[in-house]
Amino acid sequence: MASDHSTTANLFATVAQTPAVQALKRRVEAGGALSGAAVPPAARPFFAALLRQLFPQRPLVVVTDGLKTQESFHQDIGTWREEMRSAECGVRNEHLPQPIFYPAWEILPHESKLPHADVISERLETLVALSSLSTHNFQLSTLVVTTVTALLQKTFPAAAIAARTRTLQRGDQLDPLDLIEWLEEQGYEPEAQVTHKGEIALRGGILDLFPLTSPWPVRLEFFGNELESLRHFDPATQISKEEIASITIPPGGELGILKREVECGLQPASTSEREEALNPLKSSDRRAVKRAEARAPFATLLDYLPRETIFLLCEPEALEAHAATYAGQIPAADPFFIPWEEFLAQLAAREMTVLELSEAEESVGVQALACSPDRLKPELQLAGPEACPPTVPQSAIRNPRFESLDAFRPIVERAMEPQIAEAQRREFFSQLHRWARQGHTVHVFCNNDGERQRFGEIWKEYGFDACPTLHLGALARGFIYEEAKLVVVTDAEIFGRYKVQRPRRLKSPHAAATRSALDIDFADLEEGDYVVHLQHGIGRYLGLKTLTPGRGTKPGQNPQSKIQNPQSNGPECLVIEYASADPNQPAPKLYVPVSEAHLVSKYVGAGKFRPPLNTLGGARWAKTKAHAENAVRDLAAELLAIQAARESKTGHSFPEDNPWQREFEGSFLFEETPDQMRAIVETKRDLESSRPMDRLICGDVGYGKTEVAIRAAFKAVMGGKQVAILVPTTVLAQQHFNTFRDRMADYPVRIELLSRFRTAREQKRVVEQLATGGVDIVIGTHRLVQNDIAFNDLGLVVIDEEQRFGVMHKEKFKLLRRMVDVLTLSATPIPRTLYLALTGARDMSTIETPPADRLPVETIVAQYDERVIRDAIQREINREGQVFYLHNRVFDIDAVAARLKALVPHARIVVGHGQMHADDLERVMTQFVNGEADVLLSTTIIESGLDIPNANTIIIDRADRFGLSNLYQLRGRVGRYKHQAFAYLLLPRHAGLLSDARKRMSAIKQYSSLGSGFKIAMRDLEIRGAGNLLGPQQSGHITAVGFELYCQLLKQSVSSLKGEKVKPRIETQVRLDFIAFDASEECPGEKRKAVSGKAETEELRISIPRDVAVYYEEEPEADAPRTTHHVSRSSAYVPFNYITDSRARIEVYRKLAQATDKAALEKLSRELRDRFGPLPKAVELLLQIGELKLLAADRHVTVIETQGEKLMLTRHSGLLTVDGKFPRLTKKEASAKLKEIKRLLLVL
Repeated sequence: MASDHSTTANLFATVAQTPAVQALKRRVEAGGALSGAAVPPAARPFFAALLRQLFPQRPLVVVTDGLKTQESFHQDIGTWREEMRSAECGVRNEHLPQPIFYPAWEILPHESKLPHADVISERLETLVALSSLSTHNFQLSTLVVTTVTALLQKTFPAAAIAARTRTLQRGDQLDPLDLIEWLEEQGYEPEAQVTHKGEIALRGGILDLFPLTSPWPVRLEFFGNELESLRHFDPATQISKEEIASITIPPGGELGILKREVECGLQPASTSEREEALNPLKSSDRRAVKRAEARAPFATLLDYLPRETIFLLCEPEALEAHAATYAGQIPAADPFFIPWEEFLAQLAAREMTVLELSEAEESVGVQALACSPDRLKPELQLAGPEACPPTVPQSAIRNPRFESLDAFRPIVERAMEPQIAEAQRREFFSQLHRWARQGHTVHVFCNNDGERQRFGEIWKEYGFDACPTLHLGALARGFIYEEAKLVVVTDAEIFGRYKVQRPRRLKSPHAAATRSALDIDFADLEEGDYVVHLQHGIGRYLGLKTLTPGRGTKPGQNPQSKIQNPQSNGPECLVIEYASADPNQPAPKLYVPVSEAHLVSKYVGAGKFRPPLNTLGGARWAKTKAHAENAVRDLAAELLAIQAARESKTGHSFPEDNPWQREFEGSFLFEETPDQMRAIVETKRDLESSRPMDRLICGDVGYGKTEVAIRAAFKAVMGGKQVAILVPTTVLAQQHFNTFRDRMADYPVRIELLSRFRTAREQKRVVEQLATGGVDIVIGTHRLVQNDIAFNDLGLVVIDEEQRFGVMHKEKFKLLRRMVDVLTLSATPIPRTLYLALTGARDMSTIETPPADRLPVETIVAQYDERVIRDAIQREINREGQVFYLHNRVFDIDAVAARLKALVPHARIVVGHGQMHADDLERVMTQFVNGEADVLLSTTIIESGLDIPNANTIIIDRADRFGLSNLYQLRGRVGRYKHQAFAYLLLPRHAGLLSDARKRMSAIKQYSSLGSGFKIAMRDLEIRGAGNLLGPQQSGHITAVGFELYCQLLKQSVSSLKGEKVKPRIETQVRLDFIAFDASEECPGEKRKAVSGKAETEELRISIPRDVAVYYEEEPEADAPRTTHHVSRSSAYVPFNYITDSRARIEVYRKLAQATDKAALEKLSRELRDRFGPLPKAVELLLQIGELKLLAADRHVTVIETQGEKLMLTRHSGLLTVDGKFPRLTKKEASAKLKEIKRLLLVL
């Protein structure tokens, strides 16, 4: 049943030898404007592939009317080209060119914003590929798929692309600073860290850059001026991947550079100026030549193509209409656009072959074609009638006649009864069998191997012989070519289930957050925020400062005099303000070195009020923490009792995956992300265990949580149990119903919907069937937890967005958890759910990896402006997308609809809200889902889970009235496809915002990156307070110590009561007089004043690193006189000139502090070498000391101290001696001394 290469080769050969195709070939060879009618859209990609087969050395450009058609064509032609490669070579030949996607800018002509980097990337990739074509050698000729809009948009001329493109390879000699200057001229933006296309970052001898045409960023490592190494790296981890030999760097932008040249008066350069500069006899200045090439007049895609190019125009009338619509939006004298008529005139003047495709059967003579001279305006008839050569007389033209399958395919509707769907599917299989018996060759294209296996099984079940040829590949629709007796069918047509995926190319990877949800991010921490220091309590964060080395301040001395710029040699510190013990004294400040930043966390209390600050050195914080520890121990016992009761019950143990389960999972259209796969494995493991499952799947909107639920539900049904899917809204219930039906369409699973979209009679029928076992999966709203619902054998409950349900519903859920397996899905968990999951009292799987091609949603906060609304809607309609417009007041929603209609008259607008009759609302939602409306004006009924990939703009009116989680959910309705999505948060004009509303707007704009659900949940906690998470008796303790520390204490208590061996974390103090922990202490012999824990002034407190030798609180030996040792000191810290970015330095110290074994330190060492270059001596020593601390902690050594040659190790409050004496160090060099100490620790 697999695809046969020879069969594919015969397919193309057979079609190519038909008389109609041979006649077409002769006409194309003659050139001119031709008609190729009777080619329906489904057959056009095959037709284009056939032309490539007939004319392998001629470039082919396919022109479609819009983005959706372009994407569909590009995917299908890619599938046919893969078949052709296999047919030609017998194996996959990766050297043959892939079809190129040349998109239009997804912006309005008059907008100031620039297209997304991925759009520019695809355009530049096309231009670079075409500029390398030779007009005399088309051995690797290309195929371009584009739109009429993209053809009319101007770009760089070929000479400018060459001048602005540079190729680097290993061994090249160049100055990194000169390269940086050149990159900035080409539009690349300097950043501290490279994560997105078009960014660069220089760190010493390492230059990171993300070329626009590269799928991965590139790390260039220099040795002096020699380019020593090139390698790709992961923008999420910043870790290098594979080595590469060379990299081609195109311009860092397109439209932005063109606009800048126009504004600077550099375009268009006069022809005489350019010719003079380019004439090598007149100009020997290569820089002048490059500048002149870069200033060549703007070009279009047509200027990159040789005369031998074949243009394939799909539906010329539609192209003309789209061009006219776009031209109507162009400002007068726009330098970046040419009219459609002018483009056609240029096409005719260059005598390129043009083939027009339409569905109409009648043949059309040359005089009726779009590029015929008499169709052009008089002033644009550049070449006259002779531009289009004479063609075959109309009566002799015989076009290949393709047919769509619409007349034969009784497509299965998603909401149809399973019995009807099965009958229609059987009839279609019978039709395929009849075609095969009539001598047709039937080819079936399946999206994946699971679909291919399932097709073969059903074919055998029906008792048919001679199974059709099965191929792996995505096609939108099939067709018939009767002259060659060819039938092509897709699995999507057979089962009527899927919208075919359209991944057109590998997009740039996006950095995903890998840090714990509760870890502090110092880029997010703002001055004035409340923080908690583990030892000193609650304070107010004042920012990052750098201290000058030396003594502490004296009373009356301005402590700010010690603050220097970051380039000075003192330690960099977080400044935290605490309460003053004496009201007459200024508030003391604690300076926490960045090496101890892991001791600081952001404060989140139980309410909105400001917490009282602790005093430094007081006993209140220690008592507060002790009270909280006692309280959480009692709470932990209660939580574990509940968990133990659940685990003591014997639940249903589902069997392991059967062949149908594996086949069903293999039919998933997309590739699972690693996190998604892990969540699926963990969920199925819970289902197969004997204890009831209670698992939370926490993942961002659109990250694939529903697929986890679908597989769990299928597994439960295969195990003979019923499944209930609980959702908060009627609209979401309908969508889940459609999704589950689509996924399980070809399996004997009965799925029903229970919501107000069903009549009372239909609901009654479903309820009866639930009780008798006639329904396997039921999807519904709160209707499912009403008293009249009884299941025959319920085994699994899936709760989607639990936070949207009311208190009474949540109490019902608690009862359910005691009886059956429960799976909860959430993007922004409610505080209690997040809290329980993070403390380990509840099982949780997180999905943090975004799907391939997903882009962050661009969030715009703006005052209400009708121009902004009009432009947002028009931009989306231009790219054939759809718009959500959210207006959360029903009483005037019709007036808003009228305003929108006046703003965008041609937009198709529908209105939906919760007060509509169920039938009307269902009709409106169906219209929008099916693409029959451009704008859905609605209330918050769209908030949860609605998945419409074609809708990529959402406009939220009066966004200040929504909570942060609500805004996040609403924004998640868009951005579920590979196009740049936009979220407009509109605020009232001339009205001030409340403090909380301002914070919400700031947070939703700040957290716009992929995977921000956890951060949103935590920020919402911070704005609203943690509230009454676990009763009023606990909220006081949350307020007293902060949410994070409270969670940490509870987690420790839970682990302790479980009997788990919790390894106590010992913070070993390292006091080495031969090591300086910042550059200021490197000078030997300089006397310093010890700073006591009881500071000599209330104006300045320094939280001294335990690793700084000269700052200690007690004498090592009380009776011994202090001796000042003048030793040579080496530095152990992260120098500013090694890592200049404060955030990156803090991250290094954090990883060092959190390392739990030697492997973690070695990983950190490799990362530093990779990202920042060879390790300075100071960093090598810092890592050695980190290893010493790990060894010491394992041996319960709390202090490592040296005085001269004497080594003092403290364990269990006593000093370790050998024969009554302290061990002695014999080495002179710092690294050697550290190795001596390591050997001594190893023998303890």
